[in-house]
Amino acid sequence: MRYRIERIGVEDWQRLRKARLAQLLDFPMAFGETHETALALGEADWRARTSRANEPGRVGLVAVDADGEWVGTMLSFPDEEQAATVVLVGVWVAGDHRGRERGVPDALLDAVIDWARTEGGAKRMLLGVHEENARAAAFYLRRGFAYTGGETPYRLDPQARILEMALPLD
Repeated sequence: MRYRIERIGVEDWQRLRKARLAQLLDFPMAFGETHETALALGEADWRARTSRANEPGRVGLVAVDADGEWVGTMLSFPDEEQAATVVLVGVWVAGDHRGRERGVPDALLDAVIDWARTEGGAKRMLLGVHEENARAAAFYLRRGFAYTGGETPYRLDPQARILEMALPLD
């Protein structure tokens, strides 16, 4: 199956909402909010999220299947504390579109990295991965990310940790 990578548009708030709710049901520990919290958000909140993804220096990308469905997301924005560094967030691929042979996560990450290097002016990409998300960690390691040793408590369960990973972009 072929996919195309598109930017999230400011008008895509309903599609972003649908994808986010699917993410939170699919793999709740990977994101810092609950399905219930996201479900309760109103139209203005979702419009604000799509607007943020379109602010200068930010990017929100989706993988779109042949039927026009969003089957993956990745977003990136500048790190406020570290120059020439961007943060990768909102990483998700629908279950039936996962796997190296399908290429969705690689296509999304390639597009985000290209954006980070060209439009974002970044020399480094950071992300946080839940310590129990072995599948995601394996993907990031395969793509050249390495653990930095940094960690923070997981917002929804302070007993769990979010592990920092970094990828040099230069």
